[in-house]
Parts: sequence; structure tokens; C-alpha cells
Amino acid sequence: MTARCEVCQVHAESTFRIEGMDCHEEVAILERTLKRLAGIEALDADVMGQRLRVKHDAAVLTPGRIAEAVARTGMRAWLEHETAVQPASTTRTRAWLVGLAAIALAAGLAARLAPAAGARVGWIFFAIAVVLAGIHPVRRAWVSITSRVLDINVLMVVAVAGAVALGEWSEAASVVFLFALAQLLETRAMERARGAIRSLMDLAPAEALVRQNGTEVVMAVDDVRVGDVIVVRPGEKIPLDGRVRAGDSHVNESPVTGESLPVEKSPGSEVFAGTINGRGALEVDVTRLGRDSTIARVVHLVERAQAHRAPSQTFVDRFARVYTPAVLVLAALVAVAGPLAFGGSYSGWIYRALVLLVISCPCALVISTPVSIVSALAAAARKGVLIKGGARLEQLAAVRCIAFDKTGTLTHGRLRVVDVASTNGVAPPEVLRLAASLEARSEHPIGRAIVGRAIDDRLVLAGSDGFQALPGRGAEGVVGADRVVVGNHRLFEERGLCSPRAHAQLEAMTANGCSTVMVARGNETVGLIGVADEPRASARAVIEMLREQGVEHVVLLTGDHDAAARALASGLGITEYRASLLPEDKVTAVQELKQRYGALAMVGDGVNDAPALASADVGIAMGVAGTDAALETADVALMADELPKIPFAIRLSRAAARNIRMNIAFSLLLKGAFLIMAFAGVATLWMAVVADMGASLIVIANALRLLRE
Repeated sequence: MTARCEVCQVHAESTFRIEGMDCHEEVAILERTLKRLAGIEALDADVMGQRLRVKHDAAVLTPGRIAEAVARTGMRAWLEHETAVQPASTTRTRAWLVGLAAIALAAGLAARLAPAAGARVGWIFFAIAVVLAGIHPVRRAWVSITSRVLDINVLMVVAVAGAVALGEWSEAASVVFLFALAQLLETRAMERARGAIRSLMDLAPAEALVRQNGTEVVMAVDDVRVGDVIVVRPGEKIPLDGRVRAGDSHVNESPVTGESLPVEKSPGSEVFAGTINGRGALEVDVTRLGRDSTIARVVHLVERAQAHRAPSQTFVDRFARVYTPAVLVLAALVAVAGPLAFGGSYSGWIYRALVLLVISCPCALVISTPVSIVSALAAAARKGVLIKGGARLEQLAAVRCIAFDKTGTLTHGRLRVVDVASTNGVAPPEVLRLAASLEARSEHPIGRAIVGRAIDDRLVLAGSDGFQALPGRGAEGVVGADRVVVGNHRLFEERGLCSPRAHAQLEAMTANGCSTVMVARGNETVGLIGVADEPRASARAVIEMLREQGVEHVVLLTGDHDAAARALASGLGITEYRASLLPEDKVTAVQELKQRYGALAMVGDGVNDAPALASADVGIAMGVAGTDAALETADVALMADELPKIPFAIRLSRAAARNIRMNIAFSLLLKGAFLIMAFAGVATLWMAVVADMGASLIVIANALRLLRE
């Protein structure tokens, strides 16, 4: 016996792709098989992603031994970062077997309609159909039995064997054929759901045109390194994330951000893998490897989100663990006690018990939630909205209050001049020209806004001398022959430059929500300039859409002053706002709103509002394309700065919640109805198979509708 020090364990986590893991029964088989291995610490299976995360002691158990153990179950495993060896198409083989079984079944049914001699040989065709259609279920049933797991394959084989023993050859052939056909269709439907995620990764091309030593070489994306220069011709997809070195073009970013309009790109602009170049050629400095590109991170985050279980999924799994054994016990009681309690033949009650066995598999119920969630996550990702898992999806569907940050969220985050007023007869354009001539030397956002307005108005700016910035107050200098001061009210009070007329103009501009800049020439105030953050054009329409979708309360939270907050809220139709908030004040406001209104979502830029986003039930970060931190931390990440993505995400989450409720209710009602019908002797085996496997197909098809949402 080999002794081993527990302290010296080498904890490792390996993530495998599992081919053939399509339902919770396969998960049970894997758990039973792998838990027998020494060194296994924990298992976490993701059926929709066909992924298995294994925590193990690397000193005792290697990934190779884990893959070998998986192979003994009839499934196939390989490490996620490795390339799988492509096997022969088992799906195609199964399709051929099912097709031949259909021909044999049809021949058997036709023989039963023939004269007596044909009817006597009909059972041979039925037997052929049973063998052909039963090859795959029998193989899976054997693996389940050796793993000491009762799954649908075992139950179906028992039911078919029972029908054969009772002499019901046509029933046995019909049941096993319908079961094999339904499993084949279910496998293909599941592949379609998984393909919705995998298709995102196909957006980026596999090769890039790299400039090396004055020549252009086609290279695999995986071989391109950070700092390499790639050339993107007009109309081509951009293969890697990078920054434009040379060239001007418009790029369609909708595959990554969902942005509906092409975005202008020039030297210094950031571009993303998978986006589509317009009419101009671009030279791009690569800033991220292929596996670290924005689109690769999106796919990784969506795939990881699949494994985050929703509350409804947890409930369904708990229910399924109780339901299956309960129905199995009921089937045994029906077979044994039925004739004694209600009379009738044993064969008739055994047949009813076989029907109950088929009904006891809760596959449709178990699969109803994860397929809906994956379809919704994929549909959202296609539109540039990343939702971090089923739990977040359900929380988003329950939101009745949304709190918005102001700057960079409901507004563009850039200041513009909205008003210019005179105080002593100097024309407003001259007031603007004086201020812009001085602010041309400034890097302050207000200064840039003033200069930008002057340029737009085609004013001729004068040079300035002796420019001096006054931090927290303004700036001063000489424009032409005059000393000019530009600044806030505090500075002008200190300098004794204020006048009653200037005070009146200041109060009027502030009441309209403007940040006011005062302008003095010499020792006299000549005018005021009002600047404000520009609201997004879609903001008011988005708030109306949210209310139409049942979001009862929309609140504005901002660090700006009260007048600016009130003006913006009034203009956008927001009835509740809170102004002059520090970051910690926003957290307090979020907590108070949650207590008052219930489930709350907070929308911000993902950086300045991080504490408030974390305090909300759902944190929504805008414009996170290329921003690693926001991508990782936000509950919902909008790749582009597009407010309409928010009502889209709310609508999609509520559609997914309805879809999940419909699927669960349909599965439970169908199971309940067939339990009653089976006990009453009305249901047949083939009807039970159609109901059970048909229900699985129906809930999958219903869930896939979300891909078109």
C-alpha cells in the first residue's frame, strides 16, 4: 500500500469537451464513473456547452486517465485547449440505421394487411426493425447499467423487451423506432442550439495578411504576434484586435458591438477582430493575440455564462431527482398490486407498468430551462449584449426599476455650448471669440467646448499672451490689447467683477441646467457662456420603451448639480432624480431604491460607477468593447454605447422567462396527463414514447425561437 501525504496534494482543474453528453443521464453516468477514480475532488458538468470541469490531484490523476475513464462510458473527452481528433460521423450511422428500421417497420405493417401467410411472417420484419433501431439504445443502456444508473435508455430497453415478451412485436418495433428517431432529432436540435454560440467565433477569419520586411505574407491568426502589422483590404474582415497605423475607412462593427451604423476609423482608432472593413485599406498594429481578442473573450464569457445555473433550473433538477424514482416505484406497484386491487390480467397491468417506465424519464423537463437560457444568451450576444448567465437573465426579467447614471450614459459625456449671453452690450459672438481665443491654450473640457463652438461658428480667433490656468476657477491672459478672464462665479466674486446683470444671467442659465462660464474684458464682465452635456438622441425614446415593457420606475443618479440634473430629467421624462452624489452616495441611493421598488438595474459606464453597479441586482455597463475589466465585472455588458440595447435586453430576458415557464408547465402537464392515462390503461407504449421524446423536441424548438427574438 502506498502512503500519500494529504498536505502535498497538487490541486488542478482540467476542463474537458465531452462528445455525447446531451442530457442529465449522461452526467449521472460520468459522475458515477469518475468518482471511483482516486484523486477526484469535484466535478461540474455543463450539458449545453458539452463541457466537464474536473478538480483533481494532479500528483495522482492525470487528464489522460480521466479521458480514458470517460471513453469507457461510450463518450469521448479531450482537453478544451486541444484539437479534437475527428471521429467517423456517428450521427450519420445512426441516421442510416433509423432509416432502415423505418423500412422494416413499414414492411411489417404492410405484411399484417396481407393474407394470413403474410401476417405470420410480419413479426420477422418487426424483429429486424427492433434490432436496427435498438442498436444505439441497447449500447447506451449497457453503459448505464454498468455505471449503476437508470436512464431513459435502460427504461426503454426494458419496455421493448417487455412488449416482445407479451408478443406485441408491432408495438415493440414502433416504440424503439420512434425512440431512436426522436433521439436523433433531439441530438440535431441540441447541436443547433450549441452552434448558435460557436457561430460567434466564426466571425473572425482564420488567416491574416501580415507585413514583414516590406513584403506581405498570409499567416494563420494563431501565429500572429502582438506588434505585428496586418493589412486589411477593402471589404475584408479584420482578423485581430489592433490600432490603426495608416489608412482611413468605415468599419461595420455590428458583428461585435451590435452598432447599427459603420464607424469611421483613422490612425489611432481601435478596431476589433470580426468586424468588416469598408472601402478604404487599413494598416493595423496588432494589440491582442487571437485567443485574447474581443470576439474570443465574448465567446468565452457567453460559454462560461451557460454554466451559471438559473434558480428555475435548480428547481427543475431537484424535482427530477424525486420524480423519476417515485414513478419507478409506482410502476412496480402497478405491475404487482394492480391485478390484486383492481382485477384484470397480469399481462395488462405489466403493460401499464411499462408505459409508466417510459414516462418516468424527465428529459424534456430537465432540458427545458438550459436550452432557453443558451438561446437567449446567444441571441443577446449577436446584438452586442453580454448577459452573464441564467441567474442574471432571470434577475433582469424581474427588474421593475432602472437607475441611470448621467454623464456618458444618458448623455454623450461631451460638453457643448448651448447659450451665449451679453451683459454690457458686447455682441454674443464677440463674447464667444474672446473666450475661445484664450481657451485655445487650455486642455479643459469646457475650454475645448468653447473653442469647438467658435470654430463651428467660423469666428476668427486672436492670439493670446501670458496664458495662466487658475485651477478650480478658470484662466486669464492677454487677447489682443485687452486682459481677458474666463472662469466660474467664485473667481469673479474674488476679483470683484460681478454685476447685478451678470448675476441675473447667471441664475437664468443655471436654472436651465447649464454650467456657466463668465467672461471679463479688462475690469468688466462682458458676457456669460452656458455649456451642458449633450443628451443622447435616443434617450427619451428608450425611457418610454422601458415603461412600455413594464419598468415602472426610472431614476437618474448623478454627481452633477441639481439644476443640471433637473433639466435633463425634465427633458427626458424622468420623474425622479438625485443630484450631487459622490460614488458612495450612489451606492446608498441604489440600496434605498431596491428596498422601495424591488429588483433594480443600474446602468453606467462600468468604471466610475463600479460600486453602484455592484450594489444593484443587475449592473449594466455600456460601451465595454475592448475594455477587459468592464467585460469581466458587469452582469450585463453592452459592447456599444447604444441605449436601445437596454430595452432589447429587458424584452429578451422577459421572453426567455416566459419561454422557460411555458416549457416547464408543458412538460409537467404532459407527464401528469400520461401518468393518469397509463394508470387507466388508455395510453400505449408508442403513445408514451411520442409524448416523452416529442415533448423534448417541442421544448427545444420553443427555446430556439429566442434566437430570432
